[in-house]
Amino acid sequence: MEERVLTASRRTGFGKAAAAKCRRANRLPAVIYDHTGHSTAIDVPYRDFEKLFKTVTESTLITVKVDEKDEYEVFIKDYQYDIVSDKVSHADFYAVERGQLLRTKIQIRLSGSPEACRQGAILETGIAELEVECLPRDLPERIIVNVETLGANEAIHVRDIKVPEGVKILTDADLAVAMVKFAKEEAPAATEEAAPADAAAPADAAAPEAKA
Repeated sequence: MEERVLTASRRTGFGKAAAAKCRRANRLPAVIYDHTGHSTAIDVPYRDFEKLFKTVTESTLITVKVDEKDEYEVFIKDYQYDIVSDKVSHADFYAVERGQLLRTKIQIRLSGSPEACRQGAILETGIAELEVECLPRDLPERIIVNVETLGANEAIHVRDIKVPEGVKILTDADLAVAMVKFAKEEAPAATEEAAPADAAAPADAAAPEAKA
């Protein structure tokens, strides 16, 4: 797994004014939280963060080196986006404990195009992520599921997914990840209107004579 590293500096100024000053210096204000709730305020170079941000997922481990002394393995847990500047304006990192099992969710990405879909079938997607348990170093960034050989009316379930050694899937094994179905044929539209009921006798028709 490719190592992703960010160098950071510990922040001493807080509040909106300090954050704005940080951004003017082309640095992103951020916070690292650990499992106990302890937080460390940092800032990282905008250019380095943006380059990294485009290539990672919520389950990508990033090494953050703070002041060249402290080192954390983190996920990008949350971020704030400024639509005016078209940039991330703040990021929250979550630090994991090395050597301790963690539970998290991993994105599922479908790969390939089923032959049946080229014959009119439809590829339907199921769940979009898996919940897993593993050591931080064993955590994959995403799960790739190949649907190339999926035939009509076939499905891939969680139980069919292969994950790297050391990773345990916690999601229900019977849930579907992808399925191929043919669209139901619509009932043919009626070409003729239903025959009208027998017309009532004209109002001016002569009534039968009464018998004497």
